[in-house]
Amino acid sequence: MNLAVKSSPKITVLMPVYNCELYVGEAIESILNQTYTDFELLIIDDASKDATVSIVKSYNDSRIQLIEKPINTGYTNSLNHGLKIARGEYIARMDGDDICMPERFFKQVSYLESHPETVLCATAFKVIGREVYFSSPEEHDAIKLAFLEGNCICHSSIMMRKATLDAHDIIYDKTKEPAEDYAMWIKLLFLGKLYILPEILVEYRVYANQVSAKRAEEQMKIDIQLKFELLNHLDITITPEEYQFLEKYYRNTQCVDYNELVIFKKLQKKLSQSNAAGFFEPKAFQRYLSQLEVNVMNRYFNNYFRYSPILYVKYLMSKWNWKTQIHRNEEVKLFVKCLIFKKVA
Repeated sequence: MNLAVKSSPKITVLMPVYNCELYVGEAIESILNQTYTDFELLIIDDASKDATVSIVKSYNDSRIQLIEKPINTGYTNSLNHGLKIARGEYIARMDGDDICMPERFFKQVSYLESHPETVLCATAFKVIGREVYFSSPEEHDAIKLAFLEGNCICHSSIMMRKATLDAHDIIYDKTKEPAEDYAMWIKLLFLGKLYILPEILVEYRVYANQVSAKRAEEQMKIDIQLKFELLNHLDITITPEEYQFLEKYYRNTQCVDYNELVIFKKLQKKLSQSNAAGFFEPKAFQRYLSQLEVNVMNRYFNNYFRYSPILYVKYLMSKWNWKTQIHRNEEVKLFVKCLIFKKVA
């Protein structure tokens, strides 16, 4: 089999690396072992200080194109440089510490070739060393709704059309780092359809020294900004109180008090009446709002920090006003806690 790189390979595999000597060999081999062989592997080293470059150079395969940056300029800079020089019709992403299954490229190319309206095709994934499967939506409308809760697309699993990026001058936004991938997906969802293959074709590595782990708070702030960008397409005005409530909700804060519940109910009505333009599929959006209500009410009922007879009266008010129901046993527990009035620090 001739593995020489064509002048225009079907796929450019874009892999930025930095100090990944422990895992980069396994990542490269998982790409070279793909059943679909028409690709270039573009590895951009961000001035690694370990043996990453020497490991890359140890592979004698003409499909590997190594670029060594003289100084460290960051992950997003490497991604954008790769987009600029990529020759493939499709851009496949891969990180230097992840693994992809042998059929990954074949299945993604097959899907994109038969679905020209799709601009990005990702896959399901699992975490290396854990028996954990991350259930993701498959279809475009479901993915768009899921973005209101967070990024449901694994960056190392995606394949996207380079022609779409070029036609709209789309690159990764450095100001959105380390959520630059989430920001990219939100740009692309307005230009075509997104799809996630339900089969696990990527294994994702999680460890303490990852950039995403070190910059978790910064990533959370940007994630919240991106969610509000999506909500802005509903053409509604979100009050400062509603903004504060949503920000707290998106941070997964478990405690919701009665006043916040009142704010949420007003916001829920506003959201429910906002979808006339059809930015989200109407029935799916109503189901999302119903699930959002369940999540918020669960946080309200599970508020273990401020029990008192007054709070219980407020609970009864909310139950009468909104016909909210919880399991009888849980209601008895709530009543007993309110009578005891035990504060939990």
